[in-house]
Amino acid sequence: MKIIDGNWMLQPGIQLIPAVQHYETIIDKHKVTFYVAPRDVTNRYSQLDVSLLTVELTSPLEDIIKVKVYHHKGIKNAGPNFELNSEKNQGTIEREEKSVLFSNGQLKAHVQTGEHWGIQFFNGNQPITSTEMKSMAYVTDQEGNHYMREELSLSVSEKIYGLGERFTPFIKNGQVVDIWNEDGGTSTEQSYKNIPFYLSNKGYGVFINQPEKVSLEVGSERVSKVQFSVEGESLEYFIIGGKSLKKVLENYTTLTGKPSLPPAWSFGLWLSTSFTTNYDEKTVTQFVEGMKEREIPLRVFHFDCFWMKGLHWSDFEWDQRVFPDPKGMLERLKDKNNLQICVWINPYIAQQSSLFDEGVEKGYFVKTANGDVWQWDRWQPGMALVDFTNPDACHWFKNKLRALISMGVDSFKTDFGERIPTDVIYHNQENPFKMHNYYTYLYNQSVFEVLQEEKGENEAVLFARSATVGGQKFPVHWGGDCYASYESMAESLRGGLSLGLSGFGFWSHDIGGFEQNATPDLFKRWVAFGLLSSHSRLHGNQSYRVPWMYDEEAAEVTKFFSKLKNQLMPYLFTEAVASHTHGLPMMRAMILEFQKDMTCHYLDQQYMLGSHLLVAPIFNENHKGHFYLPEGSWTHLLTNEVLEGGKWYEEEYHYFSLPLFVREQSIIALGKDKYVPDYQYEQEHEWHVFSLSNNREASAVLHDQNGKKAIEVTAKRENNRYTFSWDTVQSLSDMTFILRNIHSNDVKVENENCQLLEHPLGTLVKAEASSGVVSVRIF
Repeated sequence: MKIIDGNWMLQPGIQLIPAVQHYETIIDKHKVTFYVAPRDVTNRYSQLDVSLLTVELTSPLEDIIKVKVYHHKGIKNAGPNFELNSEKNQGTIEREEKSVLFSNGQLKAHVQTGEHWGIQFFNGNQPITSTEMKSMAYVTDQEGNHYMREELSLSVSEKIYGLGERFTPFIKNGQVVDIWNEDGGTSTEQSYKNIPFYLSNKGYGVFINQPEKVSLEVGSERVSKVQFSVEGESLEYFIIGGKSLKKVLENYTTLTGKPSLPPAWSFGLWLSTSFTTNYDEKTVTQFVEGMKEREIPLRVFHFDCFWMKGLHWSDFEWDQRVFPDPKGMLERLKDKNNLQICVWINPYIAQQSSLFDEGVEKGYFVKTANGDVWQWDRWQPGMALVDFTNPDACHWFKNKLRALISMGVDSFKTDFGERIPTDVIYHNQENPFKMHNYYTYLYNQSVFEVLQEEKGENEAVLFARSATVGGQKFPVHWGGDCYASYESMAESLRGGLSLGLSGFGFWSHDIGGFEQNATPDLFKRWVAFGLLSSHSRLHGNQSYRVPWMYDEEAAEVTKFFSKLKNQLMPYLFTEAVASHTHGLPMMRAMILEFQKDMTCHYLDQQYMLGSHLLVAPIFNENHKGHFYLPEGSWTHLLTNEVLEGGKWYEEEYHYFSLPLFVREQSIIALGKDKYVPDYQYEQEHEWHVFSLSNNREASAVLHDQNGKKAIEVTAKRENNRYTFSWDTVQSLSDMTFILRNIHSNDVKVENENCQLLEHPLGTLVKAEASSGVVSVRIF
C-alpha cells in the first residue's frame, strides 16, 4: 500500500495520525502499555481534540516480543485468529527516566519515552531493527477506509526473505508483497501460500499476526524501511530473535506450530494420472507395470480429478462408467505393487454433485448476506463452498473421506482453497475478509485430521497447494502450476526455498512442469531436482508423465535417482525428524546453514538437503553445473571427487549426475540398493564418513520409521587415528563404516572382532555392534 508521495508528501487523499510523542506509560506485571500522541500534548489545551495510539508490549515465549498498536479499542474481534502457542508471565520490564526496557531471553525492546517516540530492538547487544517517530500510524484514504501502518528499519546490506512461497526474486528487497492467496501459477507475483512472516539476514524475524490481507513495501516505498499495513483499527506483530537464523525459525514454529512428520513411504516416488488425460484401470495398470518392468521404484499412485465424473466435482464418488470396481481396483494395485493410493479432492461442491442438495438442506455451505448459498460457475457449474467453520459440515465432509479411506485410499491431494470470496457469511460469523486466507487452514486441517483418525498419527500426509500461517502442521505442500521450462524450474525452486524460510518443512513440485510438455533434456534434469527434494511427484496437465514417454534414457535416469533417494532415506528421514522437531525445512536456503558466508545470502539456485548434503540442480541444456561451495572440504556423493570450498565452480555433468556434495565433518547413514523408501533403516544401513578434521568430533543420529532415535554415532580423529563409538537402542549384529577416499591398504584395525574390506568409494570397516567402539589407524 503506497502512503507517501516521495519523501515529503502523502499520496492524494491520505491522512495520517502518526506516533510522535510519548504521553504515558502503564506497567502491569509482564505487560507494558504506552499512550502515544501525534503532536505535542504537554499543555492542557493541546490535550483536547487529539487522537492517541496505544502500544502494548508483551512476550508469549522466550526470544519473542509482541507489539500491538491500536487506535480505537472497541472494535469487535470477529476472528478468525491464527492458532498460537504461548506461555504466561513472560518478559521483564525495567523503567528508567526517559525509557523502558522490555526483554525476554536475548531479545530486548528499548522504548524511548522522552521527547521523541521510538522502539529499538536488540538481539543480545546487537541492534536489529527499530520503529521510529512517525513510523507507527493510523491512516485514512480518500474513500474513508482506515488502516494501521508500521515501518521497521532496514540497515545497510540487510536482506529480507520468506513471506511464503514466492516465485519472484528470492531476496524480497524492492518488492511490493500482498499477503493474499491467489491461484496465479508460479510465474507471477501471486502466490498460493502467503505467510506474513519474514526473515532478515541480520538474524531476526517478523511475524505479522493478521489473517487478512497484509500489504508490505519491502524497501519499495521508503528504501530503508519494511512497511506493512492492514485495514482496520489495530495491528499486531512479533519480533522474533535467536542465536542464529535456524533458531529464529525454530522460535517462529514454536509459536505457530511444528510441521508434522510425514510417513516414510511418502518420501518415495509419486506417479499421477495427470490432470485432463484419459485413463481407466487398464491405463493405470499399464503405467504401474511399465514402471516395474523398468525397475523404477514407485511408491504412490495418484488419481487426479477425473476419478470423479466431470462437472460433478466434488461428489467423492468414482465414475462408474470408467471405474466399475474401484475397491477391487485399489486392492489389486496395492497387493501386486506395494503402492499407497492418493486421490484428488477440493472443497468445492458442484450443483450437479450428489452432495449439493444435502449440503444446502443442512446448511453446510458458505452463504450470501441474504441467506442464499454462495455459488458461481468458475471451475465447476453452480459451485458451492463447504463452510468449515460449521462443525457439522466438517463432520459431514470428513465422513465422505472416511468412506474413501475404508476403500483403500491412503492420502488426499487437497487442491485449491485460494479463490475464496469475501462477500459471504460464515456459520460462526467470522470476518469473511480474514477468512479468505484462513480458509485453507480449516480445509487442510479437516482432511489431515481424518487421516490421523483413520490411519494413525504417523501415517497422515496430504499433497496440498494452498496455505497460511500454521499450514506447515499439515504436510506436504507442492508448488502449483509451473511451466515446462528451465525458467519455471528455477522459479519453482525460489518458491520452495522461500516457503522453507516461512516455517514449512516439506515441499514438492511437478517434475517436468505442469503446463506444456518438457523436452527430454529438461525432464531428465528436473527428475534429478525432483528426486532430491523432500517429496517427489510426476504430474502434468494434458499429457502423461511416465518417463518413457520422453525416451528410454529418461526412464533410466528416473530409475537411478529414485533408487538414490531410497538409498538416502536413513539420512533423509532423520533430517525429516529434525524438521518436525525444530521446524526447519528439509530443503534449506544456503543462508540458513552458512549465515556468516556473505555469498550464501544471495544463492537461490542451490540448496542444502538437510544439514549435510548440497544440491545444485542444472538449469541449462549445455550440461553445465554452476555452483558455489562454502569454506571447507566437499566430497561429491557419487564420484568421491573432493573440491575445496570458498569458491565458485562450473563443471559438466551427464544426466545421471549433478553437483551433489557432502560437507566436511559429516557422517551420513545410507541404505543399500532399495526398491522402496520405507524399510528398517536401523538394520539396513552403513555409515559414510567424510573429511574428519583433526582433534574434532563429529556425530550423527539415525531414526527408525516411527521417528524414534535408534542409533547415535560419534567419530573423532586424533592425528592418524580414527575412533568411532556408538549407542544403539535396538540390538544390531554389526556396524559398518565407510571411510571415503581412504584406501584399505593404508588402514590398520586396532580392535578385535573387526575387519577391513575394500570399497569402491574408500575403506569399509565392519565391527561387532556389541563392542560399542572401534579404532583404525591411517598410514
